[in-house]
Amino acid sequence: MEQAKVWLDKDVDLEDALVVCCFPSVGMVSSVVAHFLIDHLKLEYIGGVAHPKLPAICLVQDGVPLPPIRAYAGEPICKIEGVCDKVLLLMSEMIVPDPLVNEIVSSLFEWSREQKAAVGVLIDAFARKGMKGGLNGNEPLVEYEDTEEVDVLGVAATPKMAELLKEMDIKLLEQGVIKGMTGAMLSEGASRGRSIMSIMVEADPRFPDARAAAVIIEQLNKMMPVADLDHEPLLEEAKQLEEQIRSMMEGAEGSSAPASTSMLYG
Repeated sequence: MEQAKVWLDKDVDLEDALVVCCFPSVGMVSSVVAHFLIDHLKLEYIGGVAHPKLPAICLVQDGVPLPPIRAYAGEPICKIEGVCDKVLLLMSEMIVPDPLVNEIVSSLFEWSREQKAAVGVLIDAFARKGMKGGLNGNEPLVEYEDTEEVDVLGVAATPKMAELLKEMDIKLLEQGVIKGMTGAMLSEGASRGRSIMSIMVEADPRFPDARAAAVIIEQLNKMMPVADLDHEPLLEEAKQLEEQIRSMMEGAEGSSAPASTSMLYG
């Protein structure tokens, strides 16, 4: 029978780990956060998730081919009521096809239970009001009170996680629809009584929103206070990205070439 499998290249002890999940989000927020954590927490690539029906692609980074759904681990101290002492990151730049989501999520939950992971944090983003998410219908649809600041919302699978979000001054989402991997993991976590929550940030879907990612980093810093998570480089990166994309858009407007409705950032 075809099924998802979590595999590790190395023997890594993940008991009491804080699991951070970064799957495609509006404004590529989760991708920016994931790469930031890998660099700043010195997380090491340890494996990934395999399924025979996943697209036959790989990411080549520093000359090394990597699977679309990857796992990284490290030893930064986690300070959530003293229940976790290491970090595991699961990430992908690929939108997991809908028919595979539930099976992959179920395999991840069984694997994390066997590994005795402590807490799961799902990173996601929602489009600013009046904007489309740009993820072909996979982005969250939330009702929220728009403010001048970058808005942050949370969803908790258990009352314990709801209390943690409140302690972090993150407002709980009252109404909305969350799709894809994040939605399935929240639903599965609630049914299994697992310590899982999602932190979602308001983002601009038109380009990689490093400003929104910086807000997420600030929230994660509350969970890993001994880690030096300086988010200033993200803000500088945001300025550079905005300038590059603005130039490209201006160039496209003055070109006679057919306009493209999609862009690829790399």
